[in-house]
Amino acid sequence: MAPLSDRPVLDHLVIDVRDRMAAGAARLAALGFQLTPMGRHSLGSANHLAVLAEDYLELLGTDVPGGALRPDIASYPIGMNGLVFRTADAEALSARLVARGVPALPAQSFHRPVELPDGGREDARFRTVRMDRAAAFDGRLYWCEHLTPQHVWRPEWQRHPNGAQSIARVLLAVRDPERQAAMVRRIHGEAAVTIAPDGRARLPCGPVLVEFAPHAAVAAELGAAAPDPAGRGDHLVLVSLRVRDLAATAAVLRAAGIAAETVPGGLRVAAESTLNVAVDFTT
Repeated sequence: MAPLSDRPVLDHLVIDVRDRMAAGAARLAALGFQLTPMGRHSLGSANHLAVLAEDYLELLGTDVPGGALRPDIASYPIGMNGLVFRTADAEALSARLVARGVPALPAQSFHRPVELPDGGREDARFRTVRMDRAAAFDGRLYWCEHLTPQHVWRPEWQRHPNGAQSIARVLLAVRDPERQAAMVRRIHGEAAVTIAPDGRARLPCGPVLVEFAPHAAVAAELGAAAPDPAGRGDHLVLVSLRVRDLAATAAVLRAAGIAAETVPGGLRVAAESTLNVAVDFTT
């Protein structure tokens, strides 16, 4: 059977902040990100985006302190819990996934009003296909079809004080990388993922590398910079971002009083200093 797609494309990553939206936004701003105005989904959640060249980070939760969370995100702790790929046709994707025995849910449509920089107001509209949680990891794996990409990727929102340009790498800590690899192969074909000598499964997504690594390998790489699992077994632990100039990024972090460790290829901010996700900056 032909692979579903020859080239998986990362769309965005979701960082849950639960009912601490204001504090979460302030923390990302301190890390040097420019955030979009708060959006409110028709599904009942609120968000801010840090929009990059081809992808983005999303803060997701509620803007009501102590308020109820959307049922599908209510169980997740603060931290990075959403791994989102791009699709051009959510309805067709859902049907093709199910035909391949992938436990995908029917496509879901929703929208959110967007306050544009020129003072206008438009609706950003989406269709998503989610994988059953039990088949993925302790988080949400889904695909997003952007019906109005012009209301997300705007040049005014893509300029960040820290110089962030794009997502370079995503790291998950998992108990069985081969299980994750089997799931990816079912979707994208045998050649989509490789297994490294230390056991991690590697999924290239164009310029982004997604790695499903054994817990021991993650502990060896991140040490004290790793996030609190907060009850999660297989979970997202790190995002690496390409920046224009590491020295300029370091200056932004110093000005905000955020400690950064020098690591091969760049800088690392520990999860305890962010939103329970380790953040690397690289060039």
